[in-house]
Amino acid sequence: MIEIAPSILAADVMHMQKDIQRILDAGADVLHVDIMDGHFVPNLSYSPALVRALRSAFPDMLQDVHLMMTNPEKYLVPFAEAGAGSITIHAEIDGDVAAILGDIRAMGLPAGVSVKPGTPAETIFPYLALCDLVLIMTVEPGFGGQKMIMAALDKATVLRKHGYEGIISADGGIGPDNAHEATSRGVNRLVMGTALFKAADPRAAILKSRREAR
Repeated sequence: MIEIAPSILAADVMHMQKDIQRILDAGADVLHVDIMDGHFVPNLSYSPALVRALRSAFPDMLQDVHLMMTNPEKYLVPFAEAGAGSITIHAEIDGDVAAILGDIRAMGLPAGVSVKPGTPAETIFPYLALCDLVLIMTVEPGFGGQKMIMAALDKATVLRKHGYEGIISADGGIGPDNAHEATSRGVNRLVMGTALFKAADPRAAILKSRREAR
């Protein structure tokens, strides 16, 4: 099954609950929550307080929390306690990636590892046994609304050929018109921001994405 994960970074911050509810009502599966520290990426976004508010507003919806942070290990507990359903960190950090992934799992949460467009898939081979999720960035992380870097999707093919059977998520410039490019390479979770939140008909966009994914 192909999962559709709306990225709340694209939601209207003045009407976030209403905007997210509109996308969930259209058939989305998972909330993708980007957390940015202004250091690992050149932007700032959100905190555990938002995750807690989302858990209160949408208690049955899994929050896939993506920590674009230099030192994510310092924030695992706050985000877990706030209601994160899974936590993803970046392979490019200077910290002990394997240990942090182990800590996430030790809290009873699925653990994920993410790679920027320029990071080879082989970089994360040592971590795959510790991962429930691989997040492939198909734009440079930090800002929404960018055009997808198609070549980044080839990492999904490499991971599947290597034997990885977990979730492979793609994030960045994904929409109904290029969903097949991702899923044909082995991606089974599509993170969509602008393509959903700016769509005149989000349900139609999701249905088209699922059709294109076949």
